[in-house]
Amino acid sequence: MTNARFLQVHSLHSYPAALINRDDSGLAKRMPFGNAIRTRISSQCLKRHWRTAEDEFAIRDATSDGLAIRSRNIVEREVIDPLRDAERAEEDVIEAVEEAFNVGVYGDSGTTERGRQPLLLGLPEVEYLRARAAEILDAHPDDAKAAGDAAKQLFQVRAGEGENFRAFRKQAGLPGGIEGALFGRMVTSDPAANIEAAVHVAHAFTVHQEESESDYFSVVDDLQTDDEDAGAAHIGDTELTAGLFYGYVVVDLPGLVSNLEGCEANDWIDADRELAADVVERLVHLIATVSPGAKRGSTAPYSYADLMLVEAGSRQPRSLANAFRNPVAPQLADAVPALGAHLDRLDAAYGAHELRRWMLVDDFRAPDAEQVNLDELADWAACVVRNGDAS
Repeated sequence: MTNARFLQVHSLHSYPAALINRDDSGLAKRMPFGNAIRTRISSQCLKRHWRTAEDEFAIRDATSDGLAIRSRNIVEREVIDPLRDAERAEEDVIEAVEEAFNVGVYGDSGTTERGRQPLLLGLPEVEYLRARAAEILDAHPDDAKAAGDAAKQLFQVRAGEGENFRAFRKQAGLPGGIEGALFGRMVTSDPAANIEAAVHVAHAFTVHQEESESDYFSVVDDLQTDDEDAGAAHIGDTELTAGLFYGYVVVDLPGLVSNLEGCEANDWIDADRELAADVVERLVHLIATVSPGAKRGSTAPYSYADLMLVEAGSRQPRSLANAFRNPVAPQLADAVPALGAHLDRLDAAYGAHELRRWMLVDDFRAPDAEQVNLDELADWAACVVRNGDAS
């Protein structure tokens, strides 16, 4: 039996003729690694597509209490506007409360939309804020100064409740929703609101040197007649890339159970782990089958994983990225043996303390690992969480 504090998910995905993730200049994101420049997919891009995926394994469907909103306009659109529509108070009163709440939630720069950072709030937190705002409006329906002062006081540590997000967390098991429990959040206006991420996602990168080309395209005007200029209505160019990407995800099981159940991380083994198991099962499916990508209409960048390797153990996780520090050919026949050989070297140096399961669309041997299909792989990962060990 192996204690399971961490699950590590390694994957290989292949994408031809796509522009998966762009930088600020519209080109594919890149990174230097080893002696070559690689195409990469940012962790933010990967996480967004996993958390917003709408399919049978959608993370948000794990529990009815898991919905959350990420926006710079939560106070205005989700807290204040419903009260404004209900005409709870005079408009100047509502505006005073809205301004104070924006500063309280988003910090000193929260008075303008540009000054706010997108913030993730769980629906219980949104409802809590709306209820408190309603109380203030009902108490001061025609006194803007009194309402504004009351709203400011709500967010002052000494004069009011202070650290409101800590109060939210006491009232809701999932203050930041499932998304916050998995991927964490940072609230600059109230450090007590911060949630430590339980799922750690690396930037995916190609196991080989970047492969890209400039795609020249033209647009034809359907209403253009034969006697008119025969030129295109529009011409342009964009970058397309192709690659076999290595991805790496770590699930901190004590942290995940703590975030989902509200217990201390050290007490995770004695807590209810059923929701965490369900979330992990869904996550394994999403990593394997949900593709990030831009330019979907013109490139259809959809792919399933060629390889999924899941490890369960108690030691600090370690990436297998160094299997590709020296670029390999962009073929499974080259990438998969390189991954297995690197894992062999790590086991020889540090000992094999993790239990493993793997799924592959081709032949592969992972040290001390059993081959399964994706459903079995996700179910095994969920059982590790339920049992608290990998056996």
